[in-house]
Amino acid sequence: MGKSGFLVLESGECFQGDWLGGEAQAGEVVFNTSHSGYSEVATDPSYFSQIVVMTSSQQGNYGHQSNFEESKIAHIKGFVCLEMQNTQRQHDWCSYLVKNQVGVLSGLDTREIVLSLREQGTQWGALLQAEDEAEATKLSTEIINKQKKANEKDWAYVVSTKEPYVLKGKLESGPKVALIDYGVKENIKRELLYRCSEIKVFPSRVSAEEVLSYNPNGILLSNGPGDPKDIQVAVDTIKNLLGKKPMFGICMGHQLLSLALGADTYKLKYGHRGSNHPVRDELVNKIYITSQNHGYSVSNETLPSDVKVTHTNLNDNTVAGIFSAKYNCFSVQFHPENRPGPEDALMLFDEFVKKLL
Repeated sequence: MGKSGFLVLESGECFQGDWLGGEAQAGEVVFNTSHSGYSEVATDPSYFSQIVVMTSSQQGNYGHQSNFEESKIAHIKGFVCLEMQNTQRQHDWCSYLVKNQVGVLSGLDTREIVLSLREQGTQWGALLQAEDEAEATKLSTEIINKQKKANEKDWAYVVSTKEPYVLKGKLESGPKVALIDYGVKENIKRELLYRCSEIKVFPSRVSAEEVLSYNPNGILLSNGPGDPKDIQVAVDTIKNLLGKKPMFGICMGHQLLSLALGADTYKLKYGHRGSNHPVRDELVNKIYITSQNHGYSVSNETLPSDVKVTHTNLNDNTVAGIFSAKYNCFSVQFHPENRPGPEDALMLFDEFVKKLL
């Protein structure tokens, strides 16, 4: 009998399925509730070092296309689903994952895994092949410990550009925007380029002086992976930029901006990952559905009195957006660029650009 595939959590829980290929891997085990968008999920730098369990039963059913990618490589460590579809397609999804050394496991009850993660919280785990559960459990400890030791704590630095670069926008009369890359998605850049004359992308550890020397009309703080408190340099840089230029933070950028304003962040029990999260916009008294991917949140109680909470996550009432009139900055704890997900919040890019003209 050949080896089976296993997902083993640090808690000791072991889930057996069909190994479809890739490398044995370890990472944070998280779940995503999107019904489509597996290409965007796997290539989003915010999923760096994570094993993703997809709750929607069928994955891979429209193959793989490069124009769906949010970066040039897959950042996930593992991909877990109930059923993998269309594996004989010329550009099929499973082959893409295997080519990128992502461990792929199917044929197991993903509902059981999600219930465990919701009850116990996000934890590390390993994807691997083994003869039986006993061997899988033993090997998983070695794989997890090895990966944890190898990991740089500042995940944003790992996935961020190491050198600044300039992109020409499609609107000659539009503003110039400095984009600080903490793990930026391609669609954030695309949405800016539609509205700007130029954007300059800076590394995660850029100084305020270097950003200001570009003389941008505004600054965008991007999404990214990991704990915001582990990102070196970023908070100090943002503090030194406050009030100098209009600023917009997205996801990780929202958390870093909040820290720079004096608030605190904390780890959510199992995070928000999916394209069906309802958010109430307090500014226009409107509810829209958002795409989210984050494991940390801003503590409402620690926000300064002059910082207004503008958006609230209706699933758990966590902070989903803030605004500071004093420093002319705002941020949201979701992805208005909508890939994958709804386009309800796309207008936030327009609101940002209006502040720059």
